[in-house]
Amino acid sequence: MLLIQLTGLSGAGKSTIANMVKTRLLDEGIPTIIIDGDEYRKTICADLGFSRADRCENIRRLGKVASSYCQQGMVAIIAAINPYQEARDELASLYKAKTVFIHCPLRVLIERDTKGLYRRALLDASHPEYITNLTGVNDPYEDPSHADLILNTSLSSPEEATAFFLDFIKKHL
Repeated sequence: MLLIQLTGLSGAGKSTIANMVKTRLLDEGIPTIIIDGDEYRKTICADLGFSRADRCENIRRLGKVASSYCQQGMVAIIAAINPYQEARDELASLYKAKTVFIHCPLRVLIERDTKGLYRRALLDASHPEYITNLTGVNDPYEDPSHADLILNTSLSSPEEATAFFLDFIKKHL
């Protein structure tokens, strides 16, 4: 039916907005599934690391899963950081995936730090809690060059972003 790939930094609101949209769509009788990048990293993507090639392969696998749900008549929403334009372009080309950029400035994400990841990524590299490969801090993130929708979660509430996203989906069904 419709494949949507969300992209944005950790903590920007991808999963929150995706889950709110899913609830609303299901209430309206529109079958919807979320392909959550964090969850799939534990299963079909557990063998992948965080190199550019592995991150692109991760998105490729999520796209294939999402496509299979679309073929069953569902709205499939991939909620993953999805940091590289080439991977987003591949899903758009293969599956006609729409790209929704869940944007939030890094300074706001550092203030929010809902998972404590930014604090850890900004520690001295010798600190035992220091983490590498945090997208946007010590690993690259390429802003989408042509998103179909941009939701700035530093300027809108989750409810407002959900309303915009729902309108977008309904226009593309």
